[in-house]
Parts: sequence; structure tokens; C-alpha cells
Amino acid sequence: YEYSFEGNRYFGKQLVTIVPIPESFALKQNFPNPFNPSTTIFYDLPIDTHIKLSVYDLLGRKITTLINEDQVRGYKSFKWNGKDKNGKKLASGIYFYQLEANNFIKTKKMIMLK
Repeated sequence: YEYSFEGNRYFGKQLVTIVPIPESFALKQNFPNPFNPSTTIFYDLPIDTHIKLSVYDLLGRKITTLINEDQVRGYKSFKWNGKDKNGKKLASGIYFYQLEANNFIKTKKMIMLK
């Protein structure tokens, strides 16, 4: 950089880190899908906010809450090991994961195969 202040010229270097910020909330498809033994869930946060990421079975029963905390904005991911809240490995089948953040709620489907 270079600038002048009160008749004096200043020069220097400064490291600038650019962090991409999404424009809107989003819940992306997990990968891999189908999965075994683990999968990664991707989501976008355009603002700092409290989020809840949960997994449900086919009947709508909550299996586990993966995240329930404040997070800073950005492109995010969470690797899930396919276990319930008690640490028990789930059976093969269809499951749903849901992101709640601010006024945003989105649900996606995933498949576990053994």
C-alpha cells in the first residue's frame, strides 16, 4: 500500500485474507449418498447465527442432533458417522437431515447402505 498523511508518504505491505461469504442460507446434498460408514453434510451461512442440524428417521423421529450452537458465517460442512444420539450405528435405510438457522429451515434425504 501507499498513502500520504500530513505531507508524509507511507509505504508498506499487508497480508489480506479474503474469506468468501455466501449470499443466502443453503443446505446442500450430503456426499457420498448413499453412504457407509460416514457422510459429509454441507451448508451455507450468510450471517453469524445459531444453527441446529438434526437427523430424522423415515417416520419423522429425531435420531440425533449433530449441531446446536452459534456459528460464524461461511461455507460449512459436518462429517457424520451414521450413529444415533447414544452412539449406536444406525440400520440401512432412508434418513432426513434438517438445518434450522435464523428463519431458514430446509430438509434433505440421505440413504445409508450396509
